[in-house]
Amino acid sequence: MKVDQIIKNAKIFTSDENNLHATALAVKDGKFVYVGDDEGLNDFEGEVRDLGGKFIMPCIIDSHVHVPLSVVYDYMPIDSIIECTNKKECTDFIAEVIKNNPGKKRYMIMLEIEKLNGEIITKEDLDSVCPDAELVILEKEGHSIWVNSKVLDLHGITDDTPDIVPELSFYVRDDDGHVTGNMYEGAEMAIILEHGMELSDKQIESSLQRWIDFSIDYGVSAVFEAGTPKADDFHKRCYKYLYEMDKQGRLPIYIDGSFAIMDPRDLQTAIEYVKLFKKEYGSEHMNTHTLKIFMDGTLAIHTAAMVTPYADTNTMGSTLLNKEQIADILIQLNEEGLDLHLHTVSENASRVLLDGVELARDKLGDDFNVKVTCAHLEIQDDADLERFEKLGVIANYTPWWHSGTAGGSSLNSVISLLGEERGRKMYRCKTLWDSGALVSWSSDNIVFDDFESWNPYLGMEVGMTRWINEKTKSDSENWSEDDFPPVSEKMSIEEMILGYTVNGAKQLGIESAKGSIEVDKDADYLVFENNLLTAEPQGFSFNKPEEVYFSGKKMK
Repeated sequence: MKVDQIIKNAKIFTSDENNLHATALAVKDGKFVYVGDDEGLNDFEGEVRDLGGKFIMPCIIDSHVHVPLSVVYDYMPIDSIIECTNKKECTDFIAEVIKNNPGKKRYMIMLEIEKLNGEIITKEDLDSVCPDAELVILEKEGHSIWVNSKVLDLHGITDDTPDIVPELSFYVRDDDGHVTGNMYEGAEMAIILEHGMELSDKQIESSLQRWIDFSIDYGVSAVFEAGTPKADDFHKRCYKYLYEMDKQGRLPIYIDGSFAIMDPRDLQTAIEYVKLFKKEYGSEHMNTHTLKIFMDGTLAIHTAAMVTPYADTNTMGSTLLNKEQIADILIQLNEEGLDLHLHTVSENASRVLLDGVELARDKLGDDFNVKVTCAHLEIQDDADLERFEKLGVIANYTPWWHSGTAGGSSLNSVISLLGEERGRKMYRCKTLWDSGALVSWSSDNIVFDDFESWNPYLGMEVGMTRWINEKTKSDSENWSEDDFPPVSEKMSIEEMILGYTVNGAKQLGIESAKGSIEVDKDADYLVFENNLLTAEPQGFSFNKPEEVYFSGKKMK
């Protein structure tokens, strides 16, 4: 057979469980037509490349990213990041920012909630330093904000405005029931994202192209795009732009899209939106077949849903839906041939989802065909760990968080929230992997910046070490003091590669074409100078492919 590419004398990790290692491959018309040893190349004709022992693996599949949302943050007009140790220092800092930037319609400043050391900021505090312009203080994780009265009035938020979901998506109120200007999760998302509505086509294109260029450079050939809630028009606008790019041959990355909700009132229209996206923006490199639900929030602001209370506040958080609602939506998705992906940070979020899957499976039996994925899974109750494999639920982790994500003394920060026992049992990906559950990896972030945290080799490093230190390709503010417990949850390099390749393909439903180096699959592969299977775990994040091929075409 005459072929387009022949490679021999390579160290190939295929991600094909039936043939994990090879030394040679052949490509014709964008597909692998041979994967095996050098001797088997005698049946093929074409120019032969001897790689001299270089390493080859499948392209990366990043199974949870936010592309349109990151476009918004790419142009987010953040005026400054607050440095303070109490409320007075915070308001003084804001006043100085406004003084140095007079006359603006809106000021947006970022703040880590821990910097307040337990003190509370109210709209009156913000009005005192900014009475005439809009003022939005964005919590660093992006899940809560503080605003002044100007913003509340602009959005019609009053004392009578009902919470979306108490303890999850709500307006903080004082003892007399007055809104304070602090709001959480879905209650604040539209305010954060409204800046995106003003972006020009040129800005959107520039930001998307930066992401595409990064993906090619690092060998990311496919992603699950996890949606942009509370910004439907902008979400559609970005998907339409990506669709048009694909039609013009300018989108080499496969995007598995979704429609996302963080308000239970949106359930009635959500499935129709998924079907609309699938119909309107379906092309060679784009497909939408997934509803994304934000089931809970984050640990730092106590909106992640717990089975037992937080150690510091004795609150529980809440889930967006209950198990009966999950079962009902799964039955509807099953009828439409669609899938479900959920933001599930904490114990009760994944438990309610698993309970809902169990109810739906009991009702539908063998007719149940929904692919269900839980993302993040920072903390899970012991009783639920074996249920993922039994119920066929996919576990998607963000491994660069597995150092504790806080930087410095991450463990102490977590223990203050969860208590000693739970604080030492986070990110139990190895336990789920060993149980037989399907585990995939992702880079989840909402900002592009320099793409540091989008680096899949950073994810691989921290997945193996549970530590970010001076040897890691990461900003020093993310360095942690030690490997984050439990150390028994560290993964091997083989498991990290499998989770970033074939397991990601299975999550996206594209395993027949991508995710492993196998005959008849797309010739998506990466060439590295060094052997990743024997590379040192610490410092692994500095790896990057020297050659990148999508469907046999050299991209780099």
